[in-house]
Amino acid sequence: MFSFLLSALLAFAPAPAATTVAVPAVAPAGSYDPCKIFGSVYLETDPRRRGNCFGVVYIEPEEAFANLIVFKENNKLFADKAGLWAEAPNREFADYALFVTTDRGQADFSIHYTTVRSFAGCKN
Repeated sequence: MFSFLLSALLAFAPAPAATTVAVPAVAPAGSYDPCKIFGSVYLETDPRRRGNCFGVVYIEPEEAFANLIVFKENNKLFADKAGLWAEAPNREFADYALFVTTDRGQADFSIHYTTVRSFAGCKN
């Protein structure tokens, strides 16, 4: 008798709503704003971890073609505006993890390292 009542209850119950899985939004290439990246940054080179990175960056040898001029700070507290980066020892301690590519076409933006702190920042 119990199985009959359970079957009837299941037969007349409304169908459960389809469950949706939240998929993180992935920004299209070129939509990253390098001017908002500052603080501690970890540069990832392992291609297997590329999907866990904020963006893909190319290290430009020439300053003229870079989107962002970066100065390496020794202390994270001084890396408080665009272009001032403090290298993180691993990705868990970093504010941003960026994948470094050797192909300029696959990069979201490019950077160039400078030795002068006042030159760091976005290029307009």
